[in-house]
Amino acid sequence: MQFPRWLARFNRYVTNPVRRLWAGWVPAMGIIHHVGRRSGKAYRTPVHVFPTNDGLAILLSYGPNCDWVKNLAAARGGQIRHCGKTIEVTNPRVLAKAEAAPSVKRRRQIFSRLPFEYALMLTWA
Repeated sequence: MQFPRWLARFNRYVTNPVRRLWAGWVPAMGIIHHVGRRSGKAYRTPVHVFPTNDGLAILLSYGPNCDWVKNLAAARGGQIRHCGKTIEVTNPRVLAKAEAAPSVKRRRQIFSRLPFEYALMLTWA
């Protein structure tokens, strides 16, 4: 399952500005800092995160073809604001959710039950 593209546009302009106010401080969330691969513009995208042994897993609610996922892949990483700290992440890779689930340390049942097909795995730099 993926959310429809119109919802992504709505979230980009309405929901995300509000979520950015607190997402970098909440343990279950983070803010991905990435740079546009064509524009060079800096972006901040709030996401739900799941800790792994060597980084984070992020379920891709809009699928693997989101601009922010492509931006991280093109740059081979970026930064995430998580629990009040800004941390470098590298090695972005898209995996099937079932393949990523064994790596998730906490909230694995929630991760497994959410209806999305893909996860982005990030490694701490």
